[in-house]
Formats: sequence, C-alpha cells, structure tokens
Amino acid sequence: MPRLALRVLAAVVGTLTLAAGCGGDGGSGDGRRPAGARVTIRVPADAPTISDAVSLARPGDLVLVAPGVYHESVRIDTARITLRGLSRDRVVIDGRLQQPNGVVVSAPGVAVENLTVRNNTQNGVLVTGSAKAAAGLPGGSDGYDTGDEPVTFLKSFLVSHVTATRNGLYGIYAFSAQNGVIAHSYASGGADSGIYVGQCKPCNIVVRDNVAELNAVGYEGTNASEDMYVVRNRLVGNRVGLTTNSNHQEKLLPQKGSVIAGNLIAANQRADTPEQADGGWGIGAGIDGGSDNRFLRNRVAGHRNAGLVITATSDIPPAGNQIVGNSFTGNGVDVGWTFPTATRGRGNCLRDNELRTTVPARLATAAACPLPAGSSSPGGTWAAPTAPGGIPFTEVAAPAPQPQFPGAATAGATVVPPVPDLPETDGIRLPPASLLARHARVRTS
Repeated sequence: MPRLALRVLAAVVGTLTLAAGCGGDGGSGDGRRPAGARVTIRVPADAPTISDAVSLARPGDLVLVAPGVYHESVRIDTARITLRGLSRDRVVIDGRLQQPNGVVVSAPGVAVENLTVRNNTQNGVLVTGSAKAAAGLPGGSDGYDTGDEPVTFLKSFLVSHVTATRNGLYGIYAFSAQNGVIAHSYASGGADSGIYVGQCKPCNIVVRDNVAELNAVGYEGTNASEDMYVVRNRLVGNRVGLTTNSNHQEKLLPQKGSVIAGNLIAANQRADTPEQADGGWGIGAGIDGGSDNRFLRNRVAGHRNAGLVITATSDIPPAGNQIVGNSFTGNGVDVGWTFPTATRGRGNCLRDNELRTTVPARLATAAACPLPAGSSSPGGTWAAPTAPGGIPFTEVAAPAPQPQFPGAATAGATVVPPVPDLPETDGIRLPPASLLARHARVRTS
C-alpha cells in the first residue's frame, strides 16, 4: 500500500468517530446449511446474515443474498465459494463508515458477484494472500508487506458485476493475489483508487470492461508485473485516469510487463472527486518507474495537464515502454516524458499514434519504435495547471443503476479457473468515445 493511501486513511480516521463491533466478521453460526454437496445457502432464508451464510458454506457452495442493506464486514476464508446478490443495486453491504472493509477474500477460487459495497473506511472488496492485509488496518506507515518474509499469494479469484462506491481507500483491491479477473464492475468515490492491483509477479490478472469514475485515480497498478492486462475499461471523470508504477513501499520491485489496451481514458480532471494527497490532477495515464509496459490503442482525450506521462520513481527508471496506436486529442500535452531526478528513462518509444504535442518536442520521430534497449530517453518539463480542491469521498455522487449479473437467481455457483484466459491483444481495437457510457454518470464532453 503506497504512503498516499495511508495518509488518506489517516485523514479519514481522524475525521470519523468509529464504532466498534458493528456487523459480523465471521458469522455467529446461526442458520442452517441445506444437505448435500455444492448447495445454495440463501440469505436470510437459511442464514440471517451474509457472514453467517459464509461461515456455513463449504467449497463449491453458492451464497445467494436477497435484496437488503447489510451492516456487516464479510470475510471469506473458505475456498471456492460464490457470494452473489440477487440484485446488484439492492443487495448492499454498507459499512456505515464504521468498518475497514466490506468483503475480504483470503481463500482461492472465490467469486464475488452482483452486489454493492459502500461506506467502508478502507476498501469495498479486498482480495489478498497477505495475512496482515486481511487482518485489517496495517501496522505502520510503510504498508502491509515490507519485511523480509516471502510474498504469499492468493491463487485465483473473480470479482464481477460489483458496484463499489464511497470507500476510504480502494473500491476493488487485489493485493498479493494472482490468477484473477475484475470485470463488469463499477468503482466511484475511491479516496485513493477505484480499482487497485498491487504486489504480484507474475500477476495473470485481467481488469476488463469496468467503469471507474469520480475517484482520485481510476485504476492503479503498483508493482504489478507480467501478464497484467487492463483492457476495455472506461476511466473517465477521475482526477487521474490510470497509473502503473513502482513503489518501494511494496515488494516485487520494479513494476514491468503490463498491457494497457483499448481503454477510454478521458476528462480526468474533476473537482467533485476525493483529493489525492500527492496532488495528481488532469492526467490521463502515468507510467512511474515502470518498464516494458505496452500502451496500445487507447483513446486518451481532454486532459488539461497531460494525456500520458512517463517519469521515474526515485532510483527506478522507466525503461522499454511502448506507446503504439493510441489516439491523443484535446490534452494540454499529449505525451510528456519528465525525469525530475537524476534517474533517466531508456528504451521508451512511440509508433503510429494520433497526437499533436509532445514534451520534449518531436518525440515521435526522435524516439520511434523500435529502439535499442539502452537508448537514453529525452525528458522535459511543462507548466502543469493548479489542481483544484476535492471533496470528501462520502460526498461523491451516487452511482447510476448498473447491469445485472445474467441469471443471478438461476445460475449455479461460479467455477473460477486456476488461471484466467488472457486477452489476445491483436484483437483489441481503439474504443469509441461512448465505451460503457450507458451506465456512467460522467460523459466525455
């Protein structure tokens, strides 16, 4: 967890009076599990709370939740359980700003589907193999896993058709997890990021077909490397659309090998969003100390600061990043490379992009792909606009109704594969400006 997130959390906790003991963290054991293997446990018909139902469930079971507002924190530590709401908008896990997380998944093969998580001081949905992360608040200012212990990964997960709104850190958070999919979900009001993937290598994670709006950052990937795909998402109306970065406060440095393709990244300069502690605003996408990433056929439009920024993270240079086939329009600077420290980039290149302005100038010809890996990348600076103040995450506009999980009442438990199918990038095209607009609050113009 970057220091930014912890500063935001400290501000949240400092302004809230938190009540202890609200909701269930493991279930009281009430209710009954129907006889048999791979059964459906209904809430509240078979168990009075979601946590009770989860505590009764065995691998292969489906926990099916009726509409209602559930004031509890649900912890899933049994493998291969499906947690599904009957109505995405009307099954609500509401933390009332009195608990860190809405749903915590610490077992493999779990699917979380078709429900809303809101008003948690940390995360809407947390998927993690880190015992420290799953236990709740981090123990210090340096994040969850900064010691010498090896990284423990959660192997395989699915988060689908989930609405995560008004959460104090992240809406949907996969940390120290591999082999997963975050799809068809919606994140808003994330005081740090709407969707976050951290500390995985190789990730084998696909983030696709999601809407992230009205967050500090729409999507963030920190030390998320190799077979990490961010494709066909709508990242519109945040303060910053997307970042992929290296950070010393998480393990598995440096970040490398993400594919960011076919996304709509537009108008990320909203003031009615949570204010990011590091001050980012008006930026479409940032690669910060990341290497060997491929930024392919994205539509990046309408940013007062810059469409895409490549920079260094302290002693970690950005290297070998390829920017190919993207459309940049209406940005203060379309592509800007800036290296504020002595650490310079190398081997970064561009090809076949629609763009107007670069910093330094004539970058498209001076750094055309392919380049030798050791080629020094030129850098420059530009006058960035002043970021406006933001609003508390608790005041972000409520989401519009979102698409339902198909056949929520009749489909059986979801089988989460050990490794997800990874996208064929050649088939991912430049998206239209209307991508996933029907159920979004923020338009591109």
